[in-house]
Amino acid sequence: MSQRLEQRLKAATANGGKCLMPYLTAGFPDLATTAQLIARCDQAGCPAIEIGFPFSDSIADGPVIQESFYHALDAGFRVDALFETIAGIRANTSTALIAMVSMSLVMKRGPETFARDAAGAGFDALIVPDVPVDEAAQLTRTADAAGLCNVLMIAPTSASDRQARIASSARGFLYVIASRGITGERDQVARDLGDHVQALRKLTAVPLIAGFGISTPDHVRDACRYTDGVIVGSAIIRRITACVEAGDDAPAIVRTVGTYVDELSGGLVA
Repeated sequence: MSQRLEQRLKAATANGGKCLMPYLTAGFPDLATTAQLIARCDQAGCPAIEIGFPFSDSIADGPVIQESFYHALDAGFRVDALFETIAGIRANTSTALIAMVSMSLVMKRGPETFARDAAGAGFDALIVPDVPVDEAAQLTRTADAAGLCNVLMIAPTSASDRQARIASSARGFLYVIASRGITGERDQVARDLGDHVQALRKLTAVPLIAGFGISTPDHVRDACRYTDGVIVGSAIIRRITACVEAGDDAPAIVRTVGTYVDELSGGLVA
C-alpha cells in the first residue's frame, strides 16, 4: 500500500522526472463518475491521485472545492460507499490513491478503524490537513501500522524550526503549499517557491510536491523547475462543476477532465 505510493513516485521522478497528481472530490457528481475519473487519470500516467472526502466544515479548501463537497453531501455521500467503490476498482488501478480527509471524519470512525478500513479498500496514504505536526506522531504510527503513509503538508509561512520538524517526519512525499491562503486558482506560481523548496531539500530526501494555485501547463512548468511534481485540484473541480451545470453525462465529464489532465501533463519538465 504505502509501498505503491513510494514506488510510483520513485519511478515518476527517476532521472529528474516530474509528476502530476490530480485531486478529485469523492462522489462529485457521484461515485460511479469518480471511479471513471480515477481510471482516466491512471490511464494518463498520474502516479497518484488525491481523493477528497466531502466534509461540511473544510479547513483549507477554497469555494470551488467546498461547493463540490456540498453537492456530494447533498447527494448522500457516505464514507463506506467510497470505500466500497475504491475496493471495486483497486485491482484494475495502478495509481496510488491518497485519502484527503478531515480529522473529524477519522475520529468519528476511530483512527485505527479508519486507517484499517482505508487500507483495506485500497488507499495508500492519508493527508489530514487539520492535524498539526505537534499532534501528527500518533496518527503517523497508526497509519504505519495499517500500511499507509501519513503525508504532511508544509507552508512557506511556518517557522524554520517547525518546518524542520515537519520535514523530518515526512512519509511518501511532502505536500508543499505553494501559495498562501486557501486552495484555488492563481495567476502565477508564488515567486518564493524556489527558495522554499531549496531550503526543504536540505531537510528531507522525500519528493517535494507543490499544490495550491496551480492550474495551467505554464504553472506546472514553473513549479516543476523546483519541485518533483504538482497537485492540481480546484481547476479540475471547476471543470467538473461546469459539466454538471451544463447537464453533461459521465462520459463527457471524463473526456473534459482527461483532456485537461493531458494538457497539464504537457507542462511537466525534466
